[in-house]
Amino acid sequence: MMNALERRSTFALSSIFALRMLGLFMIIPVFSVAGQSYQGATPALIGLAVGVYGLTQAILQIPFSLLADRFSRKPLVVLGLLLFALGGAVAAMSESIYGVIIGRAIAGGGAVSAVVMALLADITREEQRSKAMAVMGMSIGVSFMVAFSLGPWLTSLVGISGLFWVTTIMGIAAISMLLLVPKVTRHHRNYQQGYVTQLKQVLKMGDLNRLHISVFALHLLLTAMFIYMPSQLIEFADIPLSRHGLVYLPLLVISLFFAFPSIILAEKYRKMRGIFLTAIGGIVLGLLVLIFGFESKYILLLGLALFFIAFNVMEALLPSWLSKSAPIQSKATAMGVNASSQFLGAFFGGMIGGQLLILNNTAMGWGILTAIAVVWLLISFGLVQPRYLSSLVIRLPESKQTDEWTSQLLAIRGIEEVVVMPDQQVAYIKVDKQQIDDVARQDLTHLLGKEVAI
Repeated sequence: MMNALERRSTFALSSIFALRMLGLFMIIPVFSVAGQSYQGATPALIGLAVGVYGLTQAILQIPFSLLADRFSRKPLVVLGLLLFALGGAVAAMSESIYGVIIGRAIAGGGAVSAVVMALLADITREEQRSKAMAVMGMSIGVSFMVAFSLGPWLTSLVGISGLFWVTTIMGIAAISMLLLVPKVTRHHRNYQQGYVTQLKQVLKMGDLNRLHISVFALHLLLTAMFIYMPSQLIEFADIPLSRHGLVYLPLLVISLFFAFPSIILAEKYRKMRGIFLTAIGGIVLGLLVLIFGFESKYILLLGLALFFIAFNVMEALLPSWLSKSAPIQSKATAMGVNASSQFLGAFFGGMIGGQLLILNNTAMGWGILTAIAVVWLLISFGLVQPRYLSSLVIRLPESKQTDEWTSQLLAIRGIEEVVVMPDQQVAYIKVDKQQIDDVARQDLTHLLGKEVAI
């Protein structure tokens, strides 16, 4: 069970994610129409104004994450959120479509998704991380649904420029949530390497690359589905566009009842690989149902529900698995590559979804998406069960210097990382039980002044 510090930090960091996503998503359902009022607006430039955010996110995730493995993560999050707020203000004050494009590009420059996730990984014990990541994943899903409902309503009240001001306010509000997150000092064995070497190390790891492919495929399929599905809900399920949020939200809630038990099973019984592959299989199954039953309202909703359930399981498992497989000293870097893959997946999903709309063959469209999911499943069979670390929660010693104490801990075989929260006088010691032997246990007992169960 998560302790109070973990619950508070998970709430704060999930809120940061949700506020950013809410500000981003609210623009999407209204800008194709409202954007026509800007000087110089064309369909291509309106599309660029929406999509440029994801492009700058994809480009800058890796530089931000490389820095996050060298420096304190919280200041980088503040910088990213300030850029997000500034971009919203620039777009809000613009009268031409080019100003909006510049504003959206600046907002996308605050590419700190990976840094926020790495910070969450720092302040949660290994055994509780999947739960924390699940909450963060759910916050993104909820913000997506809420945004699609709020966007049109807020635009009718404050106009499109007012909607951009709302994104600025949300960026500033997200900064305030960092006050709930403790100060963290990370200690691990010092691996001296340059930024390029660090990035190369991450890119050479086969399982990490399979996880990057997974998040790319997941968000490609999600984005393509949300472009491809609405017209079918209107045509075959007789559900008007204004009520689509009332379809997605209940399906999201239903998916939570399946997602959380799956996550607990994956973590507690170390079945992560099996649950992961089953979730991809669930996505394939949902898409297969849509190939053969899209003309029926209830089968259409069944296929969508299967997809949502599997998507939310994957959304929670991917960051947790990534944090287990990434090198300790390059955790944020690995998450940065993963976040870039996610945004690129969304970009290509948008392109593919648009092409599917002009295909004039609905079954073939779902067949193409199913084929992508099947290839993803085949690639994922190469994944190896991740390494599981355990966490000890220890009070900081009063009689020793923290740096000296952490250095002595890291010299013990099996101690992988020590995360110190000085304001709380607490440290998380992350241990590989497979590496701990009797000598290491004795050294640890001597250093801590008490015997610990490992």
